[in-house]
Amino acid sequence: MESSRARRRRRARPSRRRPLLRTALAAVAIAGATAAGSVYVKARAHPGPVSSAASPSASSPAPTATGEASVESVARPSADRKTLLTKAVRAVGVPSAAKVSAAVLDLGSGESAAYGDALFDTASIVKVDILATLLLQAQDAGRHLTATEKAYAVKMIENSDNVSATALWHAIGTADGLDAANERFGLTHTTGGDGELWGLTRTTAADQLVLLQQVFGDDSKLSEASQAYVQGLMKTIERDQDWGVSAAADGSAWALKNGWLARSTTGLWDVNSIGRVTVGGDDYLVAVLSDGNASMADGVSLVEAAAKAAVSAFTGDAATSSASATASGQG
Repeated sequence: MESSRARRRRRARPSRRRPLLRTALAAVAIAGATAAGSVYVKARAHPGPVSSAASPSASSPAPTATGEASVESVARPSADRKTLLTKAVRAVGVPSAAKVSAAVLDLGSGESAAYGDALFDTASIVKVDILATLLLQAQDAGRHLTATEKAYAVKMIENSDNVSATALWHAIGTADGLDAANERFGLTHTTGGDGELWGLTRTTAADQLVLLQQVFGDDSKLSEASQAYVQGLMKTIERDQDWGVSAAADGSAWALKNGWLARSTTGLWDVNSIGRVTVGGDDYLVAVLSDGNASMADGVSLVEAAAKAAVSAFTGDAATSSASATASGQG
């Protein structure tokens, strides 16, 4: 009999009828391993900015003749851009047991590139996907989020509260609901975790870039109000979670969600970060995923170094940023 996970994987394959967001991958193999099980813990302290969040509405993008709002393809990167990003991220010091993948999209030009195509556990970055799914389902039903759903959403994104995430995981229909929404969003390599294990959803850096475009891009299946709601929460995460892709930003111009978990069978850490950063007046979507880290601190250092290096491939300062990333990436 076909397992529920196999059915979800089959459903997650891209439809031939829908134009999907795509990012070009510069595939690189880095030694590493993952294992089953997870333990959630609190992050280290960092200062962070505060801003207000918008409220979601039930309005949705205009449908096409097929009944689906169209999704514009992300521009493919030039060979030079892929080369620069690959060179920059490869220069980051990665411990032998760990691996890292990074993807960047320039919101101004639409150009994107990615390093690595391996699957990683999402840990808590899946909370953005859970909220996006909830908002899409609410739009389909022609309703606003309830007061209870909003309370859970705030805690889930701003505080990375796991109890709230579990409540909304059930509200969206667990992995089945997430996978169905992701098929519409254009995520082709993301599969929801089994049962209660939303943190063991599997994804790629390129898919997370597609998700970020749904939250921050001009052409999205989420309404403008829904996008603004998610963006607002990602700008107001609690102060002890200001780390990750925000390291690549100028000042406090960023919005992000981080994820971290220790694998119970190995004691090694998955550490991930996704979000939008502003550098030199330009906005970039950035996703960095890692696993096999000896400690959370090592994972944070690796993710921040990789984020700086990846963005440097788009800002024209790849050589300098890669050299500094190598030093900081050793944790």
